[in-house]
This record gives sequence, C-alpha cells and structure tokens, in this order.
Amino acid sequence: MAAQKKIPLRKCVVTGEMKPKREMVRIVRSKDGEVSIDPTGKKAGRGAYMTLDPECILLAKKKNILARHLKAEIAETLYDELLALAEKEKRTGHEQ
Repeated sequence: MAAQKKIPLRKCVVTGEMKPKREMVRIVRSKDGEVSIDPTGKKAGRGAYMTLDPECILLAKKKNILARHLKAEIAETLYDELLALAEKEKRTGHEQ
C-alpha cells in the first residue's frame, strides 16, 4: 500500500483561501526591496501567494493588499505582468 503524497497548501493573501501551491503564484520582496513574480517559488525574500485569477489580481491592486503584505511599494507593471500571466494560464488551460 503506497502512502498518499502530501500536497503543499498555501493561503491566498487576497481571498484567504487555502489552495495547492501549484495553483498559485508567489510574489517576493528581496532584501533590497525589489518586488517581483517568483515562478519557481524558491527566490529568497518575503513571499506572498496569490490566486492567479484576473478578479483576484484587480482586487489586490484596488485594496493595495500586496503592498501591505510585503511592506513595499508595488509597481503598476507588476499587476500588468500578473494579469498577462493569468490570461496565458487561462488560454493554455493548465495551472502553473
């Protein structure tokens, strides 16, 4: 009898939902304050997981959730990158 593999869960900073890590995107703030998307989930720094959904991304932008969670200024271009990534995932039909 094989042991069932544990699926790592993460909490979305916007919706508060617990989801499998693979279904989410990690945004990370490095030590020098640079905020970027972390597709590997392995960059050093303070991270925040977010559901890769256009509505979720727009809500985070509107309520400034990422800036508060990461304690850093979030560039407008980061939200554009996230929206493009969400659109690409939606078109291809699979999760990250």
